[in-house]
Order: sequence, then structure tokens, then C-alpha cells
Amino acid sequence: MDKKNLFSIVIPVYYNENNLLLTVPVLQKVCKSLSHYDFELVFVDDGSGDRSYDVLKAFQRNDNRIKIIKLARNFGSINAIQAGLKYARGDLVGVISADLQDPPNLFKKMVVQWEKGHKVVLATRQEREDRWIDTVFSNFFYLLVRRFVLENMPKGGADVLLLDKQVVQLISEIDEKNTSIIALIIWLGFKPVQIPYIRKKLKIGKSRWSLAKKIKLLIDTFTAFSYSPIRLISFIGIMIAFASFFYGGFIIYNRIVNNISVEGWSS
Repeated sequence: MDKKNLFSIVIPVYYNENNLLLTVPVLQKVCKSLSHYDFELVFVDDGSGDRSYDVLKAFQRNDNRIKIIKLARNFGSINAIQAGLKYARGDLVGVISADLQDPPNLFKKMVVQWEKGHKVVLATRQEREDRWIDTVFSNFFYLLVRRFVLENMPKGGADVLLLDKQVVQLISEIDEKNTSIIALIIWLGFKPVQIPYIRKKLKIGKSRWSLAKKIKLLIDTFTAFSYSPIRLISFIGIMIAFASFFYGGFIIYNRIVNNISVEGWSS
């Protein structure tokens, strides 16, 4: 009998105790439907201040496929995902959020693409049921990234990933901090297969993806994968230098010709 491939699913968790009561059973159903794979569910508790860890421990007692990583404090979803990727042992590794805004059933379609030989499969947001302000910010973010950083970035972004173990190993070896996982994958040169879906409205709890975190992701993406910030700073520096030279000449001219009364100013 052939050995089954191991499918690891990494799930970052942050204040999701109520979501997990629904999310874990849904993921278990996905595992059951993909019976030709062995599974491990790698939950990464990113310093949650609620009972998320206790809920996960309760599920773990009845399902030894559930693995739990508990971080000492909140490091952010990107770092939580990277921790999960380093721990995952799978031949293929999926990444999905714990709040069910992204349907876990997407993995059924994504696995088919991996079986065809594709090393990166992304579920890309075709539409969103989020608040209009979140939609506007997201569209603006990906517009800037596509224009100035990575033109191959999916237009609507992607939160559900399926990666071959080779890609996971590369991400772990690079060990890049303050980055974007999607941008890093595209920067590495992989050409992902994209599966469109509609991102659901958050029904349980509230989003912890604050404006400050969104702005930080934008800055991290630009500084990690684009020369644009350096070029902008250099351009500003050159303009200031030229302006300073011209203004210095103007001061000296006034000192000699018009005899400025404030001593020491021109020097």
C-alpha cells in the first residue's frame, strides 16, 4: 500500500475562541473528504488574551492530528504563519485564517492543482463582503503594490495558500522578518495558480486587523521588495541639497552686496 502524502494546514489564531468552535469541525470535515491524505492541523496561538488556547486543547484531546504552537506574546499574523510553516512537516502545506471568512473547502480545489505539479496555489479574492472602508483600503493597497513593487501580485490579494514543501523550506531558510508571505513567494519567482473566491463577512467576533497593522504591512512590503522608497529619499535629498546650495549663494550675495546686518548669518 502506497504511503499517503501528509497535508499540513497552518492556522494563525488571535482572539478566536468563539470562531474555533466552528472552524475546527469544518477543517476536520475537509480532512475527512480528502481521505487520500494524512493530515496535521497546526494552530498557532499568537498571544491571544482569550480562551483560544483552552478551546484548542479541548479539541486536541480528541484529535491527535491537532498541533498547537503558543507564542509568548502577540507577534502578528505574518510571524505566526512563519512559525507554523517552520513546524509543519507536510508534503504540502496550506495556510488559512481561523475566522471562516475564507472557506476551508477551497483546499479541495487547490489540492487538485498541486497534484498537477503546481508548487504554489493561491485562493484570490474576487469579491469581498467586508465593510466598504476595508474594501477601499485593500484595493488601494494592492493597486500600489502592483504599480510600484510586484506587478504579479493578485489584484484582490490572497489569504488562503497551498505550498509545496520545497517552497515552505525556502521561506523558512530566508527567514525574512516584517514581510508579506504572498509578496515573498512571488519575489522568489514562483508563478502561482489562482483560484478566485468571495471573501465572506466576519460573522463572529471582531477583526483585529487594525489600520495600524495594515499601514505597517504596506510599509514592510514596500521596503522589503522595492527600491522606490530609497529612490524617493535620494531624490528628496538631492533636491534639498540643490536648494541649500542656491539659498547659500543667495545669502552670500546679500551679505556682500546688500550688507546684511545680522553678523554670522552668512557664515
